[in-house]
Amino acid sequence: MPTMEPPTATAQRARSLWLMTEPLHAVCYFDDRCRALGKDLGLRGFWMGYFAARTAPLGAVEPAVATAVLGVFAPGMVARALPAAWSVVSPAHVLDERGTRAAHALRTLAPDLDRSAAALLPRLQTLVDAAADTARPLFAANRALCDHADPVERLWQLATALREFRGEAHLAVLADRELDGCEALVLTAATGRVPTDSMREDRGWTEEEWAAAADRLRSRDLLDAQGNATAPGLHERTHIEQETDRLAARLLRPLAPTEADDLLELLHPVVRHVLAADVLPFPNPIGLPHPDTP
Repeated sequence: MPTMEPPTATAQRARSLWLMTEPLHAVCYFDDRCRALGKDLGLRGFWMGYFAARTAPLGAVEPAVATAVLGVFAPGMVARALPAAWSVVSPAHVLDERGTRAAHALRTLAPDLDRSAAALLPRLQTLVDAAADTARPLFAANRALCDHADPVERLWQLATALREFRGEAHLAVLADRELDGCEALVLTAATGRVPTDSMREDRGWTEEEWAAAADRLRSRDLLDAQGNATAPGLHERTHIEQETDRLAARLLRPLAPTEADDLLELLHPVVRHVLAADVLPFPNPIGLPHPDTP
């Protein structure tokens, strides 16, 4: 039975788990071969491939469902990709390709990963198996895929399931704070956490939609006249991260604190290899800070 410890300590470990697993998952967005998935499958560019790959665990979903599940993308951007992608390629084919390419990328970046996977897989599988999937459809769909025979592909899939769990926790916090997808992005950009121009474009929001979201945030005293986060805005953004950590900390319930620390220690050298290759940019549109950031 895991020993009890202060909630803040568990939340800090949950954040460390994200910092140690998100880079493993994120190679699918930044590795060149992974980025070419959509084009290679006959889809129109990176973003059509992105939406197909990200939602494929759910099956051939319609754009309204995908928009709701992903949370921060403009509906029009999603609708340009789905359901058109499913007339070109099946979700099953997309899933096969994304897992194979992600595993290839990780092996290239961390040559000893097969050996590390032997120790990591049972621990990560314990977290994924024990996590509750109520109101977490993307996590539940990804958990069902964690049975790959290839150990590195399975490692990537487990990291993906964990990040989708946290992502859905994050969306729950945004909904609780009554922030829609565009407002959440504007506030995040206003704190300097992500680059403003690329974030707006990468998530498909028009300049008018972005400006309207900023006006709504000003009416709540979260932005100033220049578009910078106010003191209440900075506090709100910090609160969102802390609440996300708190909800994501449920992943660590199966482990005693020392076991969780051992898992993080095992992940650390793997992630260092991935980061050392400079495949992941900092800052980046997924809001991942460098693990060395205070």
